[in-house]
Amino acid sequence: MTDDLELTDLTVTFDGFVAVDHVDLTVGAGDLRFLIGPNGAGKTTLIDAVSGLVPATGTARFAGADLLGRKVHAVARLGIGRTFQTATVFEQLTVLQNLDIAAGAGRSPWTLLRRRRSTPAVVTEALETVGLTALADAPAGTLAHGQKQWLEIGMLLVQDARLLMLDEPVAGMSAEEKDETGRLLQRISGDHTVVVVEHDMDFMRSFARSVTVLHAGRVLSEGTVAQVQADPKVQEVYLGPGHHTAEEAAIVLGAEVAG
Repeated sequence: MTDDLELTDLTVTFDGFVAVDHVDLTVGAGDLRFLIGPNGAGKTTLIDAVSGLVPATGTARFAGADLLGRKVHAVARLGIGRTFQTATVFEQLTVLQNLDIAAGAGRSPWTLLRRRRSTPAVVTEALETVGLTALADAPAGTLAHGQKQWLEIGMLLVQDARLLMLDEPVAGMSAEEKDETGRLLQRISGDHTVVVVEHDMDFMRSFARSVTVLHAGRVLSEGTVAQVQADPKVQEVYLGPGHHTAEEAAIVLGAEVAG
């Protein structure tokens, strides 16, 4: 069984408002999929439903396992990790300690309190992957904004998350941090399935392997970046009737969705 994410008829309703409207979506194992769309399109709500944060109907499966109806911790145990727009790290602890705690999610509190005689291989590997080896002993609170996001991704990696869902991971980052983050996502995809909710269209165009456009809670378009930008339905939503070129879509999508 491969690590595919398969959503069928996924629906999320809040007090009569349909936030995710009968969505069918498949993200193949090893993909780097971007979810884009205007505010209110249902992007974050969709990954909230997959990760167990909000109730949903329909079906959601990862690697063949049913997800809906499970608690957040039970979903996580199936190999699904989730980040939020604001990184949630233990700022008083070092980078290494943050990763060690994440790696020890299944250990007893007593063993977590004991000092490790050596660094677990999975932690060393995560440090290298996210580019924080030189900062292993630095308090997480002293890290730059982008570095905290990388640390949080590393914390998912040491928990053996095979599906990573990242909510606007480059929000507030410098151009250099965005490029580093994009390269990080490219490194971990392939061995992991990665879903990115994003408003930064320049970042999406540079790093997306595939794209799903959501509009009013439904899937509007899917494909490569070029295919999505050239889709008349996408152009109509973001440009209005009468605009039909991929070049116009590329320019206006970047300005419109990021605004």
